[in-house]
Amino acid sequence: MTAMTPEDIRRGLGENSRAPHGAARNVHAETLAAAAEATGDRELFRAALVCQIEAYEYSAERTKMVVPFARLLQEYDRDPGSFAPHEVHRLFWRFKWVAGRIVESPEIPLTAVDGWLTDMERRYRIAGYSERAVRQAEFHLADAIGDATRTERAITGWAAADRDAMSDCHACEINTQGWYWSRKGADARAVEVWEPVLSGGLSCMEEPHRVLAHALLPLVRLGRTDEARSYHLRGYRMVRGKESLLRSVGEHIEFCALTGNESRGLEILAEHAAHLAPLADVESQMEFSGGVLVLLRRLTDLGHGDRPSVVYGGTQRTVKELYELLYAEATEIAARFDARNGTGLVSQRLVDRIARQPVAASLPLGVRSAELPPAAVPAQRTGEDTNAPADAPDGTGPDAALGFTALLDRARAARQGAHPSADALWDRVADLVEGGAADATEAELTDPLLTADLLAHRAATAARAGASTARSLYAEAAASYRAAGRPGRAAHAELGVAGSALQAGADPEEVRALLAVAARSAHALDETDPERVRRVLGAEVNILRMEAHLSELSADESTPSQAGALLAEGLSGIVGRHGDEPAAHTGGQGSFADLVADSEVTLARILLGENDLDTAAALLESAARRLTAAGQPWDAVEPLALRASVLAARGERDEAESVARAALDHAAELTDASEQAGVRLTLADILLRRGGDGAQEAALHALDATHWLDQAGHAATAGARARLLLARAYAVAERTAEAAEVLQSALPDLLEHGEGEGVRARELLGGILRDLRDPRAAAEQYLLAAETAKGWDEPAYEAGLAHSAGEALAAGGLTGEAEAAYERALELWRQAGGNPPAEARLLRSLAWLAAEEEADEGDAARARALMDQAASVVAGSDEPAFRYEQAQTCQQLARLLQDDLDDLDEDEDEDGNDGGTEEGGTAGEPSGTNRARARAVREEMVTLLDRAAALYAGFGADALGERFQCLAYAAWTEQALDRVEDGVARMTAFVTELDAREEPEAAEFLTRARSVLDALK
Repeated sequence: MTAMTPEDIRRGLGENSRAPHGAARNVHAETLAAAAEATGDRELFRAALVCQIEAYEYSAERTKMVVPFARLLQEYDRDPGSFAPHEVHRLFWRFKWVAGRIVESPEIPLTAVDGWLTDMERRYRIAGYSERAVRQAEFHLADAIGDATRTERAITGWAAADRDAMSDCHACEINTQGWYWSRKGADARAVEVWEPVLSGGLSCMEEPHRVLAHALLPLVRLGRTDEARSYHLRGYRMVRGKESLLRSVGEHIEFCALTGNESRGLEILAEHAAHLAPLADVESQMEFSGGVLVLLRRLTDLGHGDRPSVVYGGTQRTVKELYELLYAEATEIAARFDARNGTGLVSQRLVDRIARQPVAASLPLGVRSAELPPAAVPAQRTGEDTNAPADAPDGTGPDAALGFTALLDRARAARQGAHPSADALWDRVADLVEGGAADATEAELTDPLLTADLLAHRAATAARAGASTARSLYAEAAASYRAAGRPGRAAHAELGVAGSALQAGADPEEVRALLAVAARSAHALDETDPERVRRVLGAEVNILRMEAHLSELSADESTPSQAGALLAEGLSGIVGRHGDEPAAHTGGQGSFADLVADSEVTLARILLGENDLDTAAALLESAARRLTAAGQPWDAVEPLALRASVLAARGERDEAESVARAALDHAAELTDASEQAGVRLTLADILLRRGGDGAQEAALHALDATHWLDQAGHAATAGARARLLLARAYAVAERTAEAAEVLQSALPDLLEHGEGEGVRARELLGGILRDLRDPRAAAEQYLLAAETAKGWDEPAYEAGLAHSAGEALAAGGLTGEAEAAYERALELWRQAGGNPPAEARLLRSLAWLAAEEEADEGDAARARALMDQAASVVAGSDEPAFRYEQAQTCQQLARLLQDDLDDLDEDEDEDGNDGGTEEGGTAGEPSGTNRARARAVREEMVTLLDRAAALYAGFGADALGERFQCLAYAAWTEQALDRVEDGVARMTAFVTELDAREEPEAAEFLTRARSVLDALK
C-alpha cells in the first residue's frame, strides 16, 4: 500500500473532522495518526492526535482517548516551544476530558487515576488556571468510588472556584451538578439546578440532550408530567442514534418503562438494538443496558416475558432471554468496577436501578406506538390512570361496597336516567347473580323482573357488538317483561327486536311488521301508565329512523332515495308537537326529553348537510338545553360539541369556545372513550383556530383525545387524525420537535386514510422539519406529497408542494435538485392557468440559485434575466398581491445588483488598484471602467429601492419593516455615490413621517431610522 503524503493526511484530517461521529470516523482517525507519525512531521502528528481524541470523545469509544492524549502530552513535554498558543490551550482543555473519563475504565487502577488528577492539578496551577476544572474531575472520581466525604468536598470546591478559560462548558457543569442532587433524591433541587439548560438559556454539542434525559423521572415524581412528556419528545429526537449519548437513550427507555409506555420503550430499543453489543466504553454500555433492563423487567412483570424483543447476537430474543443476557453482561461490568474500587457500590446502584417501580401508571405521550398483545398475566400497575373518568358525582357510578339490593336499585335508576354508568352497573349485577350473590335472597335472585332486566341488558350488549343473538334475546326480554307485569318495558324490548332484525339484514317487510308490533304494544298501554307517552313517542322515532334506513337500502340510481327529506319531515313534526312540552315531561319515569332532543340533533345533522347552519345551530342549542333541564347533562355533550363546531364555522369563535367548554364540563361522567375524545378534539380545533396562546391548551386537549382513542382501539383511525391535530397545535405553539415526533409516528396510519389526508400530513411534516433545520428531510416529504398529488385534477396543489420542496432543497445545498423542483412548480402553475405572484416568487428563487452558482458570467446574466422576468409577470396590476410581489422583486433585484457590485470591488482589490490611476482593471478593462459600471449599478439600485419603498407604503404598518430596509439601503447607497445629502433627506422625511404615526410598529422603526440618520450625518 502506498504511504500517505502529508497533503493526503491534511486533507484526510479535514474530511474526518466533518464526518459523522462513530466507529468509521474513529478508525479513520487512527489510520491518519499512524500515517502522520510515520512522516516525522511533529506538527502534523499533533494535529492527527487531536483529531483522534475528538473522534473518540463523541463516540462509544471515548475511554480510548487516554492513549492518544498521553502521546500528545509526551510531545508537549518533549518540546513545549513547538506548540502554538492555540495548541497549548487545546492540550490543557482536553486534559480535563481525560482526567474525568479515565475513571470510567475499570482496567485503570485507582492509583493511576489519582496520578492523572494530581498531574492535572499541578499543570493547571503552574499555568495559572483556576482549580475549578480540577475539582470537577475529582468529583467524578470520588462519586465513582463512593467516597461521600471527598465527593462533597470536591463539589463544594468546584462551585467555589472561579470560572476561567479551562472551566468546562457551563451547560455541561449544570448537567453534572443537577445529576448529583438527583442521585441524592433531591428532585426539586436537581430540576432547579438544571433550569438554565432546560429553558434553552445554555447549550452545547451535547446539551440540553443529556439534561433533558436526566430530568425525566425527577419531573414525573414532582408531578410535572407535561414537562416530562415534552422533554422526552424533544430530548429523544436529539439523542436518537448518537453513540456518545447511549446513556441518555437508556434513560428515555427507562422513562417509558416506568410511565406505562412500555411499547414506546420497545420501539426505542429496536432503533438502538445494534448498540447492545459490547462497547469499548464499558460504563456507557452498562448505563445504556441499565435502562433497557428496567424495561425488560417491567415487561416481564406485565406478563410479556415470552414475547419477541430484538435481535441480539444474530438471534431474535424474547424479553426474558434478552434480560438474562444483558443482566449477566451489565453485572459483570459492575463487578469489574467494584473489584477495581474495592467496594460493591456500582453493582448495588445497578441492581437498585433495575428494580425501580413505575412512577406513573399511564403518562400519555401523544406518539403512536404499537399496542402490546394481551399479557400472559394481568397488568400489575401501581397508581391510577388520571385520564380515566371518575365515578359520577351523583353516586350513580359503580361502588364495590354496595350490597346487592342497593346495587340493583342503582342500576335501574341509572338506566332510567340514561346515565353512562348503567352498563357497568348491570354488568356487576349480572356477575353477582351468576355467582349467587351472598347478600341476596332466593326470591330476589329469581325475581321475574330481574330476569327480564338481565335479558334486556344482554340483548343490548349483543346488539352493540353486532351479534346475531341480539334479536332472540330481545324477544325473550319482551316476553319476560310481560310475564313480570311490565308492558312498557316489553314494548321497548320489541323495538329492540325490530332494530336487531334490521341490523341482521332481515327482509324489509319483516322489519316493518316487527315495528308495527312494537308500535301497537306502545299504543295499547293504559292511558294512566306513566310510560305510555314515552313508549309511543319512542316507537314513532324508531319507525321514522328505520323507514329512512330501509328507503336508503331500496334506492338506486333510477329512483333516488327520499329518505333524508322524509326523515327530516317526520322529525320536524315530532319537534313541533313536543318541543314546547312543560318541564314536567323532562324528567322522571315518563320523561321523553331525550327523545325530543335526539330528534332535534338528528334533524340538525340533516340541515347541516344542506348548509342551513342557522336552523341547525338553533336546534342543537334547544337539544342541549332540554337535556340539561332533564338532568342528563352527559347527553348534552353531543349537541353542545356539534353546535360549537357550527359556531366556529360561522366565525363566532368566542361563543364557539364557550359552548365547547360547556360540552367538556358535561362530559365528566361519560364512559365512552370516543365521546370523550370527540369533545376534546372539538375544543382543541376551536382553540387552534383562535390562534395566539390557544395552541398550548389545544395541544393538551388533543393529547387527551389521542389517549382516549388509543384506549378505545382507534389509534390507527380517529387516533391518527387526533395526532394530526396535536402536531398542528404543537407546531403553532413552536414546539416543533414534539410536533415532528407525533406526526412522524402517525404518518403511516394517515397515509392509509386516503391521498388527501396523506398529502396534507406530509405537507405539514415538511414544514415542521424545515423549522427544525432539517431541509433535506423536509424536501423528501414535500416531494413525496407532490408525487401523490400529481394525478389530481387541480395542478395548483402539486405546484405549491414542488415550490416548497425547492426551497427546502436549496436550503439543504442541493442546488440542482432545487432548480428542478422550482422549474416543475413553474410549469404546473402555468398548466393551472397561471398564478403570477407565485410565478414571480419562483422566478426570483431561480435567479438566486443562478447567482449562487457563479460559474461564469452567464450565470450572472441568467440571474438578472430571471429577475426581469419576475418583474414582468406581476407588472401592470394594482391588485395587492401583485403590488407586493412587484415590491419584493425590486428589492431583491437591488440585492442581486449589490452582489455584482461586490464582485467589482473584489476585482479591484485583487489587482491592487486603489482607484487612483487608470491602470490595472479587470480582465483587460481599466479600473475607470469598473468605477463607471459600479456607479451605474448603484444608481439603478437606488431607483429600484425607491420604487419598492413606494409600493410598500401602500400596505401601511404591515410592510413598515420592508419599507425601512429599502429606504435605509437606498440612503447608504446614496452615500456611496457621494450624494450624502440625498440620503439624509430620504431618511429625514421617513423619520418625520414615523414621528407622526400612532401605530405601535412605528415606534420601533422610528428608533432604527433615527440611528441610520445619525450615522449618515
